[in-house]
Amino acid sequence: APGEVITAQSGAFERDPQESSTTDEELSRAASPGSRGGGSSTTPDYGEKRLPQALIIGKGGTRALLEAIRAHPDVRAVGTEPHFFDRNYEKGLEWYRNVMPKTLDGQITMEKTPSYFVTNEAPRRIHSMAKDAKLIVVVRNPVTRAISDYTQTLSKKPEIPTFEVLAFKNRTLGLIDASWSAIRIGIYALHLENWLQYFPLSQILFVSGERLITDPAGEMAKVQDFLGLKRIVTEKHFYFNKTKGFPCLKKPEDSSAPRCLGKSKGRTHPKIDPDVIHRLRKFYKPFNVMFYQMTGQDFQWEQEESDK
Repeated sequence: APGEVITAQSGAFERDPQESSTTDEELSRAASPGSRGGGSSTTPDYGEKRLPQALIIGKGGTRALLEAIRAHPDVRAVGTEPHFFDRNYEKGLEWYRNVMPKTLDGQITMEKTPSYFVTNEAPRRIHSMAKDAKLIVVVRNPVTRAISDYTQTLSKKPEIPTFEVLAFKNRTLGLIDASWSAIRIGIYALHLENWLQYFPLSQILFVSGERLITDPAGEMAKVQDFLGLKRIVTEKHFYFNKTKGFPCLKKPEDSSAPRCLGKSKGRTHPKIDPDVIHRLRKFYKPFNVMFYQMTGQDFQWEQEESDK
């Protein structure tokens, strides 16, 4: 049954707790004078702090993507989410620069804040910082993504209503509640329209959250090409963790323990009524088709579902 398949699909790339709850204290620490920035003890004490040339946005695998791209020697990325363009904009660009890790000439500075993709002001603000910024948007099947979002919230607030209750304005009439953020985030065409007013498609790379699980090296090849980097992060950086049900990162020389995403990844989804899943698929289909047309990419979410 469709419901069973979706619940069996592990939420491998749900948000880490730190993804949605970077504290002001962490950011203040990173932005303080003399700070190494980036939240990493391996950040060198040489080089200089620069504003990011590339940003990872979108919802559905951003943490996995960030960890993989950080394995590249020519990339320095801040570990915490700065939330500059949505929550901290009034602190100014100098504050934002100070949150960044130090880089050498030729290295790319990056950050990841998934909520930028659905923030109305973010495209204009990023464009005013850097017209040539490169944007990496991670997307996954919006139905699975909505259930992952709900699963994440449920783990923190077990008292919330069921997914079925939250998903509908009127279940008898089948009216989906598109104002619920878990549903709204997956209307990718709506959000992308906002970005295309400021950035050409050539500056935006769309990464499939599904393929990050099934073929992480293939997706990382596209990311490295897009960023103008040599393809250094390859198959040898990944191994498949059968327990968690998704790929983990390892050092190519096996010089350290493999890195798997935290315990919030791979959380079992609650069983959702198959009729609700069917109605959600119908709701998203026209938006998905529009998104495929806008991006020139078919993510095959409908095909995926008919195979199940």
